[in-house]
Amino acid sequence: MEREKEIAKLVNVLRRTARTAMQYEWTGGNEDTAAFCVEQYNRVLARLKEIDADVAPVFDPLPAGSSLSVAAMACRQLAAYYEDEVGGSSSWGRAYGIHIDPETFKDFWVRAGRDIEDLGEFIRASIEEWTRQRKGKGCEKQEPEK
Repeated sequence: MEREKEIAKLVNVLRRTARTAMQYEWTGGNEDTAAFCVEQYNRVLARLKEIDADVAPVFDPLPAGSSLSVAAMACRQLAAYYEDEVGGSSSWGRAYGIHIDPETFKDFWVRAGRDIEDLGEFIRASIEEWTRQRKGKGCEKQEPEK
């Protein structure tokens, strides 16, 4: 397989592994999931080091027992290293590992944009009061009322 195609495929694996790792981090993945993501990152890194020796001094394998967040971050950083060569992940927009269809988002924004702006204004207007209330309660955790 030619170098550019293989790098593009490996970067694809990194992006999907990062997305999967974060999804499982948020939804409560287990140790097996983290171990798999770490092992996958390490395998892709090893292959990239064979193809491109310039990556070796920049990235190290992840230690066993690394968390899902660390695996996701490592995958994203390694994929970013090759972003100039392989480009974005697809014709869709990318934001923090999610894909957004620009046309669908444009339609959504036209219909709901004002509501979102209003929500943002409400949050900005309310944050000071919320902060004042939180500080008044102290940092200790309160028991829920029964």
